[in-house]
Amino acid sequence: MPPSTAGSIVVVSGGSAANSLVDVFKNVSAGSPISYVIGISDNGGSTSELIRVFGGPGIGDIRSRLVRLVPEDGTEDSERTCIKQLLNYRLPPSAETARHEWNLIIEGTHEKWIGIPSEKKELLRSFFILIGSEITKRTRPTSTFNFQLASLGNLFITGCRLFFGSLESAIFLFRSICSIPEHTHVIPALNSNFSHHIAAGLTNGTVIAGQNQISHPSEELTPNTPITNTTALLEITNRLKHSSLTTPQQEALGGSTTPLNPGYSTPIIYHDPDEVEDANLPCSLPALRRGNIVFTKEEEAELASRIQRIWYINPYGQEIRPQANPKSLAAVRGAETLVYSIGSLYTSIIPCLILRGMGEAIATSCKHKVLILNGSFDRETGPGTAFTALDFIKAITNACVESRGIVAGEEGYAELTREREYRKYVTHVLYLEGEGVPKVDTAKMRELGIECWKVLGKKNEKGKGMIYDTAALTQALDMVRGKRRSPKGRRSTVDLTKKGFLPVLEI
Repeated sequence: MPPSTAGSIVVVSGGSAANSLVDVFKNVSAGSPISYVIGISDNGGSTSELIRVFGGPGIGDIRSRLVRLVPEDGTEDSERTCIKQLLNYRLPPSAETARHEWNLIIEGTHEKWIGIPSEKKELLRSFFILIGSEITKRTRPTSTFNFQLASLGNLFITGCRLFFGSLESAIFLFRSICSIPEHTHVIPALNSNFSHHIAAGLTNGTVIAGQNQISHPSEELTPNTPITNTTALLEITNRLKHSSLTTPQQEALGGSTTPLNPGYSTPIIYHDPDEVEDANLPCSLPALRRGNIVFTKEEEAELASRIQRIWYINPYGQEIRPQANPKSLAAVRGAETLVYSIGSLYTSIIPCLILRGMGEAIATSCKHKVLILNGSFDRETGPGTAFTALDFIKAITNACVESRGIVAGEEGYAELTREREYRKYVTHVLYLEGEGVPKVDTAKMRELGIECWKVLGKKNEKGKGMIYDTAALTQALDMVRGKRRSPKGRRSTVDLTKKGFLPVLEI
């Protein structure tokens, strides 16, 4: 095992869910290096429109984490707070109003510019002007940019990436402008200027293409949707029907084409994707070209069966095996603690783990490998297929083994994914106990040599399941890392909700 930087932490996560724990990780790191490894396969929300028009990586989760890391100084009108609010702002859902507000951003007269010093305002505005110019140059009769719900932070990062030719340079500029501490790093799982999509294979044989369709599928076309180019739509349907794909794969990889002139009072026109001039290669999968701007994370339909495997695909649906970002590999090899954070298991965590080199780096590095178990189920893990803690660990292990170039069915895979191998990738599980949370078989974990620590939590008043008490989670991570006295003695299962140790909340 290579030497680690004292106290350093690597957090593998997605965007929104793990944002709630950023302060926990900050307190636990106590000024030591902390790196967030984040995937770039996101193709939902305003990111999907940027990918359609410009190509490039999915930056939604990266932007979300960068904004969350901007230091707060407690005043509403401070420079940093104003910049944070600007880069976290989304344009309105009305296409006409959104375009109007975008023009105000470009002109520098939008109210979100108030409180930002002139030198930083003009620096930021120059990249908004750049991306605005690039949008204009790419406008075609069959392809116009949709500003609905567009994130200004996403537009800014894309402008920087196009100017520098580097996503990492765009992240560096974002960090510099917003005064994000030097010891805090946001690392794309892949160092690329190209789009990288994922696909999911279900146990019933269905294949789903695109991260958004796996986790938060957007609405399909309905009979009431106005379509003025029905001939093109029929051609697309016929092409899919006569392809060599199986029926479930046809349904998954087909989907609707992207509405290219949304908003205003005109009808939506759907074009044959191959006739559209955008950043997609000809004959790319329609599911990867569709608009995913509007989707909901509430009342999601359950998957037909469990997800069996996640893999990266090229625009034509063929599997590829990309190399992990060398910086993420270096961060893992030099870390004392690796944390698999809360969030979507198969669309946030696994895409970071299946990249070539990552599994070996994790297996041979890091003293502590901590899984913070989700406090609720989502579309990917239940409730109909309710995952247990062991299921989470199995999925992580399988992904790490696949990153080493061996997939299910190949020689050596069964041996490398046996339960006795689990501890190479997970040494500790922090979990909640209550209604609507994944179950933990502590006896089984003890048998596998994995320590389980039950952490204080409370009911999630805004949804199902439980949420972690941040002070309790901070203490738990400190004890796992040996930074605080542990009450466990020699036991491998610890209950941190006992009276006299931590304040007990209503569960």
